[in-house]
Amino acid sequence: MNEAITEARTEPGTLYLSATPIGNLEDMTYRSVRILGEAGLIAAEDTRHTRKLLAHYDIHTPLTSYHEHNKLTKGPELIEYLLGGGNLVCVSDAGLPGIADPGSHLAGLAVQAGIRVTPLPGANAALSALICSGLDTTVFTFVGFLPRTTKKRRETLENVKEHRETLIFYEAPHHLRGTLEELAAALGGDRPAVAAREITKKFEEFRRGTLLELQTYFAQQEPRGEFVLLVAGNDGSRQAAPDALAGLGPVELVERLQAAGQDRKAAMREAAQRLGISRRDVYQACLAAEK
Repeated sequence: MNEAITEARTEPGTLYLSATPIGNLEDMTYRSVRILGEAGLIAAEDTRHTRKLLAHYDIHTPLTSYHEHNKLTKGPELIEYLLGGGNLVCVSDAGLPGIADPGSHLAGLAVQAGIRVTPLPGANAALSALICSGLDTTVFTFVGFLPRTTKKRRETLENVKEHRETLIFYEAPHHLRGTLEELAAALGGDRPAVAAREITKKFEEFRRGTLLELQTYFAQQEPRGEFVLLVAGNDGSRQAAPDALAGLGPVELVERLQAAGQDRKAAMREAAQRLGISRRDVYQACLAAEK
């Protein structure tokens, strides 16, 4: 009698998407700490940053790098690891992976491969800012970081300017002034808004006012820390303010941008973007005016 040979099949592992602190290291859940210690591998956006978190909780699980620039090659490798039975935790530098970072790409690959994907909930900058903003929390739209090019940014703002729900944006400090200017021009300077920075950290701040008031404040104060910008939805009574810088030449435009608080280099860069010309042309025009 021929003996039947049954080949053992390995069950796929689980992909955990773990929140990490957005500032305060104490904002980790007991479950996240346990799973991070038990998993076979952690995929981190920045391994140097995540090592500090793991050291704080005495976690020694191996780390591998997974970020926006290697996701197309590294993603399939991580899926193979999961299909081989290993459990993997994906983390971003701060907050929930998949929100404005490549964790969503890995989750999509895992779902397509039939791998279990489960969250380890925790800190999130957008929702933390929203619940403290004083703006409507019943319905909201998360926009995240605006596109890099002026054309794409304006298209995005054009698409959301009539939305009645609260709008949530992320922004880095060195782009904050320009973004506030664009928001005021596209959405209306009288829109109630909140600039939240350094959430859960020592210098946490919620600056409330209209977009125009926030623009004026940060023209005088150096923006510091990562920002969440929240803007009230369009209630039907507000119209977008005209762009006060429209129609200006390169020299006048640079002067106005500098008066609003930008340094000369940043003002020339934005002037070139607004006018659709090279930075060299802007520079030459300013040089000629000085002479």
